[in-house]
Amino acid sequence: MNSIFSNLGIDVGYIVIALMVLVLILLVTVIVLLVKVHKINTRYKNFMKGKNGEELEQVIYERFGELDIMQQIATQHATEIKNLKRQFRSSYSKVGIVKYDAFKEMGGTLSFALALLNDRNSGFIINCMHSREGCYTYIKEIINGESYIALSEEEKEALKNAINMKDALAN
Repeated sequence: MNSIFSNLGIDVGYIVIALMVLVLILLVTVIVLLVKVHKINTRYKNFMKGKNGEELEQVIYERFGELDIMQQIATQHATEIKNLKRQFRSSYSKVGIVKYDAFKEMGGTLSFALALLNDRNSGFIINCMHSREGCYTYIKEIINGESYIALSEEEKEALKNAINMKDALAN
């Protein structure tokens, strides 16, 4: 047999060393697997400790009952979320305000244009112009981001700020 390896040019010592390394690797692998099996057996024994088949079956039925309850709650929450989304569509969630001096150095910057819009950019603009003599308030309806009544520069800016508010909230 020595002649077969010597004819191939392989030293028998190298083969013996390679086989010993392989045996050591296999031994380590077997030890690791035995430890894992022992852990699984321990977990299984702890799981089954004090439980007969009926008790285990009862535990499983209880867990399925809990899952059914959780499914009902999830369905209820989905319905509530749908209702909240429907209500949110009609609420005013976008706001734009611009303060300005309506009468150039006569009333101060107490005048303002306030735009309140829903998520479809519909709502209204309140323009309150303050002077020394009094305060004048106007309201203009906004539908889909546009007004059928001409808007002042301040009202246009407040409307633009409110429309762009959704983009700012998304970031």
